[in-house]
Amino acid sequence: MKRILITGATGNIGYQIIRFLYLNKSVNQIIAGVRDIDKAKTEFSNYPSLGFVTFDFENPATFDHSLNNIDCIFLLRPPHLSDVDKYFKPLIEVIKEKNIRQVVFLSVQGAEKSKVIPHNKIEKLITDQGLDYIFLRPSYFMQNLTTTLLKDIQEKGKIVLPSAKAKFNWIDVDNIGEVAAIVLDNFERYRNQALEITGYENMDFIKVTDLINTLLNEDIVYDNTSLFRFYRIKSKEGMNRGMIMVMMLLHFLPRFQQEPRISDVYEQLSGKRPTALKVFIQREKARLKGPAKG
Repeated sequence: MKRILITGATGNIGYQIIRFLYLNKSVNQIIAGVRDIDKAKTEFSNYPSLGFVTFDFENPATFDHSLNNIDCIFLLRPPHLSDVDKYFKPLIEVIKEKNIRQVVFLSVQGAEKSKVIPHNKIEKLITDQGLDYIFLRPSYFMQNLTTTLLKDIQEKGKIVLPSAKAKFNWIDVDNIGEVAAIVLDNFERYRNQALEITGYENMDFIKVTDLINTLLNEDIVYDNTSLFRFYRIKSKEGMNRGMIMVMMLLHFLPRFQQEPRISDVYEQLSGKRPTALKVFIQREKARLKGPAKG
């Protein structure tokens, strides 16, 4: 039995990883790294054997205690943290000092080719420290529709992005969490590999908007904006500058890249087909509503 620390445990992916570890009857001890243990215990009340430690990416003072006696760590990058040297270099150094050899890092599809995104730099930090790793490189999250893009959908009836006709591959966070749980429990089988996790659909935001409107009888508009206007809009709304920059990289660069590769990693590991985008939209129909009509 090993002790596995899940960072970002109360987020979309962290929660799904813990859920699948328990569904798969993991023999390992699972520990949630969270900022507020009391709140997290309420959220994970159905998992009485789950352990908890105080962990905060923005507070290096939490690193030493939270990493004691850990054998394997699931590591992600909170969306608003883009300064790799400030937030991740000290953390990865402590991981090495604690002799934690197994690191599963949630990266992004294409990270190996794009030196400007934080994920590329974090992958390099991990390999430079000589740690054993598994890099999970998922494609574009379906859940972006119900998180970062949701406010514009609900309040403006728009998806506002500088993406033009760029195609994105759509993957359900639930599918990512399931793969992460599998590799955490079977680290040696996938050690020092990078696994692309994708769905089977490449689709631009024009077609995604049409799909939402058709399935849910909505009138959502895709507002293809310029980089400058996007930055100005999000700054005025109070979005963190680092988050704006990541959003711009994520949604603008694909305009100049090849259509995303499609991988069967999820089906190979789980034995199931990944979630179809129309299934996700129907599943989230109560949330994907524009402003009231009339």
